[in-house]
Amino acid sequence: MPCYVAGMLSPFFFASTPHIHFGAGTRFKLAEIALSFGSRLLLVTGGRSFDESSLCSELWHELQSEFELRRITVSGEPSPQLVDDTVAEQRNWAPDVVVAIGGGSAVDAAKAIAGLLPSGDSVMEYLEGVGRGKVYKGPSTPFVALPTTAGTGGETSKNAVLSVIGVDGYKKSFRDDELVARHIILDPELTLSCPKAVTSSCGMDAFTQLLESYVSTKASPMSDALALSGLERIRDSLAVAVMDGSNLDARSGMLYASSISGLTLANAGLGSVHGLASPLGAFYPIPHGVVCGTLLFEAVRINIEAMREREPENPGLFKYAEAGRLLCNQDELGDRDARDALLKLLKLWTEELEMPRLTAFGVSEADFPNIIANISGGSMATNPIKLNQSEITELLRSRL
Repeated sequence: MPCYVAGMLSPFFFASTPHIHFGAGTRFKLAEIALSFGSRLLLVTGGRSFDESSLCSELWHELQSEFELRRITVSGEPSPQLVDDTVAEQRNWAPDVVVAIGGGSAVDAAKAIAGLLPSGDSVMEYLEGVGRGKVYKGPSTPFVALPTTAGTGGETSKNAVLSVIGVDGYKKSFRDDELVARHIILDPELTLSCPKAVTSSCGMDAFTQLLESYVSTKASPMSDALALSGLERIRDSLAVAVMDGSNLDARSGMLYASSISGLTLANAGLGSVHGLASPLGAFYPIPHGVVCGTLLFEAVRINIEAMREREPENPGLFKYAEAGRLLCNQDELGDRDARDALLKLLKLWTEELEMPRLTAFGVSEADFPNIIANISGGSMATNPIKLNQSEITELLRSRL
């Protein structure tokens, strides 16, 4: 449905946002912010990436001098077991604040841990779709996030995504407004050491989230404004950040775009790429950003073709055209040419950023029925057009 009716704004709701501190050097605010909650600090980080970063090491030494400090590390996708084990180990110590310094996995793990420390509950009481359906009432231990990658935007959202990887695996959310970080510190200098491959896949994740939330059926004028702002930064920063990781302006642009994407997805929803990312990320060892990067071009192509054939007045067609004009920096393009230019750009980026095909992770056509049966209905529900099974199958087959 369109966001605008007869020149008037349709009603919408926009969730509250945390305190956001953006800019080079803002990491030095961490100690002061954390001390406002107390002296016992539980630090959640990635593994090797944190230890190999000189900037993270500086933060570590500063925290050691100011706090009673404990640290846990997260390798790969965070699991419910990791969360439950940490809560059981740390609850009696009762940290005053939980801080995440790392990528999306560290942020999601810390968010869930903070939410469960006061009660000691298992996350399986609350995990959507696979949990016991208990209503979360909080409170959460105060949570502060410092992302070191620019991709998931998880620092600005209220959901912690947890995974069990394998044949019977799943990727599900523990979600509540109480879980939102109290403070987010966005220091682009912390992303300077992010490897090229991670920069590209995380960047495509942020790009996908912005574009899907922009064309979502739940989009609002406010989410649209943020999404377009983020897409403009993607246009100017993604390729530069991948090719020249030392470029602080590009790193800043990508960190901004990533965090904005967390706000837009939380308020507007996503689309078919994220609908498929849930089972693909659960059943196969595919990083989330890689799923987004490899599927985005084909997903947009199929959406556009479906709308042209079945819903030529769908506002998603106009929005894809707007995105094409912005991303290609060609305001003069007509709608059809703008959509074609968008598809050309998406295909180019898929190739230039070397997004791997699904077969590299063991996906075969025989797996399609199980993948499709486990699609995230929430993300598919806000795709700009309802795709039929043959179109979803075409999307998967195109990336084998």
